[in-house]
Amino acid sequence: MITKFADVFAELKEKGVCKKMVAAWAVDEHTIEACAKATQLGFVKVTLVGDEALISKTCQQLGIDTGMFEIVNEPVELKAVAKAVQLVHDGQGDVLMKGLCSTDKFLRAILNKETGLLPPKGLLSHVGVIENPNYHKLIFLTDMAVIPAPDFRQKVKLAGFVTSVAHSFGIAKPKIAFIAASEQMLDSMPACVEGAMLAKMCDRGQIKGCIGDGPLALDVAVDPESVQIKKLVSPVAGDADCLLFPNIESANVFWKTNSKLAVGVRQAGMLVGTSAPCVLASRADSVDTKLNSIAEAVMFVNK
Repeated sequence: MITKFADVFAELKEKGVCKKMVAAWAVDEHTIEACAKATQLGFVKVTLVGDEALISKTCQQLGIDTGMFEIVNEPVELKAVAKAVQLVHDGQGDVLMKGLCSTDKFLRAILNKETGLLPPKGLLSHVGVIENPNYHKLIFLTDMAVIPAPDFRQKVKLAGFVTSVAHSFGIAKPKIAFIAASEQMLDSMPACVEGAMLAKMCDRGQIKGCIGDGPLALDVAVDPESVQIKKLVSPVAGDADCLLFPNIESANVFWKTNSKLAVGVRQAGMLVGTSAPCVLASRADSVDTKLNSIAEAVMFVNK
């Protein structure tokens, strides 16, 4: 059973999984080092798209052999991003990764109607994974990076996305908690009403492949003691695999609270809804987070 990122790496190694990844404007230390580590672990073959002189200089500073990568020389950032997306669009890559380029340039290329990666009428979203030493398994969550205020129909799709990612990690029937400020059915809070509706859709199989409950406050979603104290009866409470947040603010605050105030936390994140998973890490994210994100994307594309 996969409960931490070390298990993910072991799983990929055991199965001999190796996918092609294209990194857009991959000229910075963190991106190149993460790509090198993933290559050494054996689960990706990497194409770096960017200024070859900058890539070579960065590799030299890190003591990394450029021979472990395929390098596509494109010294103009915007053109490099477009080229990387085009390569994945044309089937020359299984996974796309954001390098030092800004998120808006990365997303613009992904959303290009001719050469991008979002299907017609598709929904672009983000699924993160957190390994917190205070929780007994990985936590999958959405959406902390793309959709500011998902409407109900979008939340149904988000539930499907996060379920699918959890499936790729070997969780046959992930438990989804539809997060609100309270586990009480309060009609004054839209998140409570929608959480209850989403839970009922899970019960009826309208959201497939998961067990869902809501509304659930965060404490009862992940803490068995809180569930016991509040005498809550739920198939999800205290043991959630997935957290679907009501809006980007709540999800983003949870994500960053884990990263900045909780010791020993490891994270990963990627875009979903695209024809190929896209690693969307912040330019300031650590090598570890970028490496974990690559592994998440490879697990997903290998499902």
